[in-house]
Amino acid sequence: MTPSARPSSKKDIRRENEKLILEAAEKVFAEAGFGGATMQLIADMAGLPKANLHYYFPTKESLYRRVVQNIFHDWLKAADVFDAAPGPVEGLGAYIDAKMEISRRHPAGSKVWASEVMHRAPVIQDYLETTLVEWTDGRIAVIRRWIDEGKMDPIDPRHLLYMLWATTQHYADFGHQIETLNGGQPLSDRQWEAAKQSVKTVILKGIGALPEG
Repeated sequence: MTPSARPSSKKDIRRENEKLILEAAEKVFAEAGFGGATMQLIADMAGLPKANLHYYFPTKESLYRRVVQNIFHDWLKAADVFDAAPGPVEGLGAYIDAKMEISRRHPAGSKVWASEVMHRAPVIQDYLETTLVEWTDGRIAVIRRWIDEGKMDPIDPRHLLYMLWATTQHYADFGHQIETLNGGQPLSDRQWEAAKQSVKTVILKGIGALPEG
C-alpha cells in the first residue's frame, strides 16, 4: 500500500465504523430510550468493542445527539422540494413521498425522535428551539406563498405541517400495529405505493390543491 493510499483506507475504516455505531445506536435508542440505552448495549449491537464507541463518541449524549442530527438531516433533505416546487401538488406530494420512504427504510429514527419529544426533549430541547424553529418558519413561508398565489385553500400552515408529520411518521412509529392489521406482514412495495397515493390524495384534496375531477 502506498503512503497516499493509507489515509484513504483509514477514512474508509472510520466511515464504516461510524456507520455501524450509528445504525446500532439508532436501534437501541429507539427500543430503550436515552435513559435505558447503554454504550455496552450499542457496542454489542454494532459488533464492536466498547472502547471503539468511546473513541468516536466520548459520551452517550454525544452519540445520541449525532443520531438525532442524522434523523433531522434526512427530514431536511426531504423538504428540499418545497423551495423549488411551483405549488403544493408538486411540493407537498414529493415531501409526502420522501417522508414516507424515510419511515419505511429508517423506522427506528422516527421512534427515537418521537420518544425524545414525548419526554419533553430533555437532551435536544436546544435543537428544537433553534434548528426546528428555523426550518418550520421557512416551510410556513413557502406554504403562505402558495396560499397567496391561490394554489391552495387559506389554511394554517403550521397545522398542515403537524398533520403531515403525524401521518407520514405513523408508518414508522406504529409500524407494528400496521403489520398486525396487515395479517402480520410488512407492507409490500405495492401497498407502500398505495399508501403514499392515499395520503397525498387526502391531504391535497383537503387543502384544495387538486383540481376538480
